[in-house]
This record gives sequence, structure tokens and C-alpha cells, in this order.
Amino acid sequence: MVDTYPEVIYGVPVKSTQKAKCHFCDICDGHGCIAEMPGMGGAYNNENFISNHADWDKYPVPVELIGGESVPLPSIRLAPITGAVQNVGYFDERTFYFDLIQASIRAGIRLSIGDGYPDEKLQFGIEALKASGRLGAVFIKPYENRKIRERMEWAEDVAELVGVDIDSYAILTMRNLVNLQKKKASDLIELKSHTDKPFAIKGIFKSEDIELVREVHPDIVVISNHGGRVETRHGSTVDFLAKYGRELASNTGEIWIDGGIRKRRDLEVAASFGAVEIMIGRPVISALMKDGDEGVCERIRLLLQ
Repeated sequence: MVDTYPEVIYGVPVKSTQKAKCHFCDICDGHGCIAEMPGMGGAYNNENFISNHADWDKYPVPVELIGGESVPLPSIRLAPITGAVQNVGYFDERTFYFDLIQASIRAGIRLSIGDGYPDEKLQFGIEALKASGRLGAVFIKPYENRKIRERMEWAEDVAELVGVDIDSYAILTMRNLVNLQKKKASDLIELKSHTDKPFAIKGIFKSEDIELVREVHPDIVVISNHGGRVETRHGSTVDFLAKYGRELASNTGEIWIDGGIRKRRDLEVAASFGAVEIMIGRPVISALMKDGDEGVCERIRLLLQ
């Protein structure tokens, strides 16, 4: 493992004293950054991060899905990522969003941006999407609804869809910085009615969330435990998909999932349980920091082989 950048990224000299928060492990499985928050780790000594990765191998792939021929593999989308300096160790916050979006476009994956504190993090992501000429999924932290509506309006011109990242009220790195709320169905229904974009709920991971989905009937449900970074119940996202995927499917238009997806077989398992899209975060960050655009392209190629 290495924990320093190359000398130059995108033609920008990087200070030799600057440290990446990623350890560039051969396999991003949660064992290399235990409890590193801020950083690339997770809560509970990375327990959910590790389970997210390991548990995909518990499930067989139906014969008809091997090779992804009879049922399409899920689409791949960049996960919403913020906190480039704090959590990633990138040399500049704004530059990170532009670099990440550009690399993802070159790799041929779909786009998303996230929300964060301070507001400039979301605004930088909006700028990066606008400069790229592409649309992306825009996921907003669970502020009071007035503030979420304001953010929806900021992102109107670049949003392919909008969603609320409902579990991030429990993320450690946001604690004591802003007032985030545990959202009720009525809050989400009001937000869904405020936009003509497809509406997503991201952070579905607890049994009580099933009733939330049943009441709101969002266009998209994203099964996620924030990559193991939120304080929530213990477990993996694929276990949740396996247990509740069919029930969720009856109350939403599409199921997406993130968490520990590292190889084609994981995509096939996701497809077997009805997920039509997966999101990937840490491996894209790591590849970008280490090898730029080409590294991200290679990471996605390996995921699909």
C-alpha cells in the first residue's frame, strides 16, 4: 500500500507533504482504513463497510444471468461524493468535482453529485456538471424541507433526478456541523410534489424504511448504508436487497444499490434481485487519485470483465 500522491495530477504539482486519505489497497474491502473518519473508513470499525463487500459472495448467480446476457447488468453510476479535502485528501475541493465528473464521463458511467457542508460542496458539483454539459443525479442532505427545496432549485438545470439522502443525518462527519433531520413520509411526499424530476430516496436500509417507501412511492429507491459510514443497524446492503427487494419493487419504479460492489459477479447478483443500477464511490476515488482518468477507465473495465 502507498499513501502519497504521484508528484503531478492533471498537470498540477502536488506537495510532497500532502497525504491521500486512501491507502490504495489492492482490493477496497474495508480492511485498510478501519474507523478512519474523516477519511475513507466507516463507523463501527468498518463493520458495515466490510460486510458490504464480503456479503455479495454469499449469493449464487442464477445460470441464466451468468454473462449478463438474458437479463441486462445494472447500469453503473458514480456515487455522490463530497468532502474531497477532509475525507479524500485531495489537493483542492473544487478541482476534485471537475476531475471526478470528467473521469467518470471518460469511463462511460452515469453521474451524480452530493451535498455537504459548507454549501459550496454542492455548488461545486453543480458547476462541474454544468461545465461537462451532462446531467446527473443530485442527492441532497436531509435538511429542513425549505432548505432542500432551495437546493433543488440550485440544481434544476443539471439534475437528471433529485433525491434525499435520508440516512446521512446519522453520518459522523456531519455531526454538530448542520441541523439534519430524520425524514417522515409527509416530508418526502411534499418534496416529491415540488419537482417535476424523478424523485429518489437514498439510504433505505432499515425495516422501518419499507413503510416509508410504501407511503411515498418514490420513482427510485437506493438501498444504501452510506458505504458503512452512518451509524445504523449492522449488516450489508446486499442482504437487505435480498430480503426486501421484491417488496420494495412493488412500491417504486426502480431499485438501485451501493456498497462494496467490486466485480462483475456482484453486478450479476444485484441484477438477480432486481436492481437496475449500482453506484460506486471509493474505487473511483482511489483510481482517480492514483492514476487520473485512465485509472478510472481501467477500474470500470475491470468491474465489467
